[in-house]
Amino acid sequence: MTSPATLTPAQRSIALLPDILVSQIAAGEVVERPASVVKELVENALDAGARRIEVRLDGGGIKRIVVSDDGGGITRDELPLALARHATSKIGSLAELEAVASLGFRGEALASIASVAAVTITSRTALADSAFEIQAEGGSRSITAAAGSVGTRVEVADLFFKTPARRKFLRAEATELGHCVTQIERIAAAHPQVAFSVSHAGRILLQLPSTSPRERALKLLPEEFAAAHRTVEAEAPGIAVRGWVGLPTAARARADAQYFYVNGRYVRDKVLTHAVRAAYADVLHGSSQPMYCLFLDIDPARVDVNVHPTKIEVRLRDSSAVHQFVLHAVQAALAETVRRPAPAAASLHTLADLAAARAYPAAPVQATLGIAQSTAAYLDMLRPSLPAATAVPAGEAMPLSTLSNLSTFAAAATVPTDDDTPPLGFAIAQLAGIYVLARNRSGLVIVDMHAAHERIVYEKLKRQLDAHAMPQQRLLIPQVFAADALDVASSEEHAATLAVIGLDLVPAAPTQLALRAVPALLADADGAALARAVLRDLRDFGGSRVLTEHRNELLGTLACHGAVRANRRLTLDEMNALLREMEATERADQCNHGRPTWVQLSIGDLDRLFMRGR
Repeated sequence: MTSPATLTPAQRSIALLPDILVSQIAAGEVVERPASVVKELVENALDAGARRIEVRLDGGGIKRIVVSDDGGGITRDELPLALARHATSKIGSLAELEAVASLGFRGEALASIASVAAVTITSRTALADSAFEIQAEGGSRSITAAAGSVGTRVEVADLFFKTPARRKFLRAEATELGHCVTQIERIAAAHPQVAFSVSHAGRILLQLPSTSPRERALKLLPEEFAAAHRTVEAEAPGIAVRGWVGLPTAARARADAQYFYVNGRYVRDKVLTHAVRAAYADVLHGSSQPMYCLFLDIDPARVDVNVHPTKIEVRLRDSSAVHQFVLHAVQAALAETVRRPAPAAASLHTLADLAAARAYPAAPVQATLGIAQSTAAYLDMLRPSLPAATAVPAGEAMPLSTLSNLSTFAAAATVPTDDDTPPLGFAIAQLAGIYVLARNRSGLVIVDMHAAHERIVYEKLKRQLDAHAMPQQRLLIPQVFAADALDVASSEEHAATLAVIGLDLVPAAPTQLALRAVPALLADADGAALARAVLRDLRDFGGSRVLTEHRNELLGTLACHGAVRANRRLTLDEMNALLREMEATERADQCNHGRPTWVQLSIGDLDRLFMRGR
């Protein structure tokens, strides 16, 4: 007699699969590893209204998982249904499925888990005199009275002992434990009102008391996030996003600190991930990964959460609109600098222009910062006590007479009240030809002048390019410089693109190029070096794509050549003008490569450096 196992599919008759096999197949979709079990059980506890959830693990969750909660509990009569396939209290119609708001709703989790492990459920409702227990072992569904408080306790033992082939695919105990803890952290970030406790082999690994959303996020994200993040908050009809994004200076090599939630459910969605990453395009380059914790609240009818068995993926209706909404919300948060940007009083191009406009930005500053007087007026007041040369070239020592004058200047700088001081304060010196030192209400500000000015120029160039209005500065005498045949050919091939960005570059000879005009913002740049760099970008990125796919890289090249260079000696007027421009420029906290443009040292920081008070 031929065994059914030896028959080919073509030789077999169609037959219903045994229930246990059906559940084990479903378990293959829902239960991948111990962390999958933890996720399903914790989500059930949250849907039951739990305010405290305790997770106990042994053997990385392979030997035992126990999830206890103080939720509403399960009645005695419903305990068998909790272990049945496609049984749930969370949906009852197609309409509810299409607008589901609960975390778990498939009605397969417990049945699937019970098909590959030993499951015991102990539960008690507020109206019951005692708890009741059911064990899903060997097909038995007997219910017995048990001790227990209001809520539910689910124990899962010996995961995959019924399917040993699948158990072989589990990783080391420590690895599986790490996945379990990560899963709980993802869930906990979206439910700060719930207290969580996680232990392994009797040792507490995670203790999260109920708290505010922000405090919960800061607790779960890396430490550097706390000191370098911005708040995201945007709302439109039927959609809202809130949360926090890390500054580029706090980026990481791995994408392991990225939390995104849709209606309280942690998801990994390509549309949403791309939207956030695109928002960092101006400030974060290369493979660095930003940190963030974002919550998207959207009409449940506009999102399908039933496209993946583990609900880790979603399908967004109007995905393009949602993408743009998230992109602009994150961009707005990253654009905030030391204050919310205000329109500049005039189009000021170079540091010389800034210094020449002595009153800039008197009216905007007084209106938006509450400063009692403009920078220029403040400097005029201090002029008698200003040192003659507070800007010291690189490599030169500061003379004692200058130090004496600086102390006089510092004393005079205390005349205005803190309310009269702008966020980045007033310049007091230049250090090593690179840094601007300023005093503000908190203490000492140190500015990387090239990085800061590069960001200012970059943002202005971007606005001009977006407005299709890139002013040109015609050169009285064209600048002719040596070029190889490839550069000469590139100048002809990409003449239209060069014109868009304000460069008029033409061949002057087989091995020479003539630069006849540059963008007005870059009038002081080294024309030959600028032209060569732009031609290199055009060749690397392709002329047809450089203004679309690689627009930011090209603008970065232009801005770098237009920014003030190291070792240029600045006057106090120029330094203060730079500070005021930073305060009025979006994303001025970071240069185009994601590095900080300034740092703050408080008086307390300085006291600690010098061990004062010890």
